[in-house]
Amino acid sequence: MTASRVEAVFDVHASEALDDAQKTRIAARLGSRVTAAAQDTRSQMRNRELALDRLANRLGAALEVSRPRRATRPTAAAKRRRMEAKRRRGDVKRARRRPAAED
Repeated sequence: MTASRVEAVFDVHASEALDDAQKTRIAARLGSRVTAAAQDTRSQMRNRELALDRLANRLGAALEVSRPRRATRPTAAAKRRRMEAKRRRGDVKRARRRPAAED
């Protein structure tokens, strides 16, 4: 067994490369200390590269700003399909009931 595991650690608040808004965004999503480890290969140099790539990917993903969702309304066909499915499901459940006692 080789001891070639590498762990890359990034202190968000101590970073001079990020502005305050970016620091806040990353800290809210990942915490104030971001880590990434690699022990995939026997080479420590390659594991260092992998760990730094993973760290960069995590930071990049945390900095992404998702577009706000635009509210939409269901189409008439979608409403019709939904109601038909509900009706069919009700029919199935009604068919499972005990038959009504006829007097």
